[in-house]
Amino acid sequence: MFWHKKSAKEEEKGERLSGPKEIPEVAQHYLVTQGKMGPDLAKLLKAVLRKSITEETGFNIRVFDDSEALARGVQVKDYTSLDECPDLIIYEGWFDEGAKQVKLEEKKRVNWDTLIFTQTEIQQKIEALKEPGDTVFFYMGRGSSHGGPLGMGAAVIELNPSYPGKKQKQYIAYRTDVIDMQPVGKERKAFDSDKAKYIARWVKDSHHKRIY
Repeated sequence: MFWHKKSAKEEEKGERLSGPKEIPEVAQHYLVTQGKMGPDLAKLLKAVLRKSITEETGFNIRVFDDSEALARGVQVKDYTSLDECPDLIIYEGWFDEGAKQVKLEEKKRVNWDTLIFTQTEIQQKIEALKEPGDTVFFYMGRGSSHGGPLGMGAAVIELNPSYPGKKQKQYIAYRTDVIDMQPVGKERKAFDSDKAKYIARWVKDSHHKRIY
């Protein structure tokens, strides 16, 4: 009797792939030591895996930021979900946890070293807006938006182009998603105010080290 040996494509098709999960420890160690990634961030990013189709043991791995996927409106269900969204892949490669072997290639360079401003610095940047319609933005680490190095989008502060019209405030604050480090736009108005100090306090409440 002759047994049919499955091809790589047949094996991939028949395999039940798992959903996104925390990056395996051996791959986290590689990202921290070789990729110079902060250990806290390595724990926050996500990985999707499949059994290696080129190595006898181990898994293929893709590392991505679930927050950016949400900002782009992409639902990452498993490893193959990223076939159609290669811009989301930060690292890709292979690992064998038992043998403590890792081989990862950086696919997308991201500047994770985001400067965290003080409330005073935020207020100064808001007050520096001069021309009607000028904006300044700050990455957020908490809130209802997504994407960006702090994980929760950005706050955009605009010098109201309609000010000093009737019932118009000097500044308008928005929340927005972030894609490729840039705010998508002025998606959701939060409030308006004449007080830069009040806005700076609101921004600072969510402008902090990433925790999600």
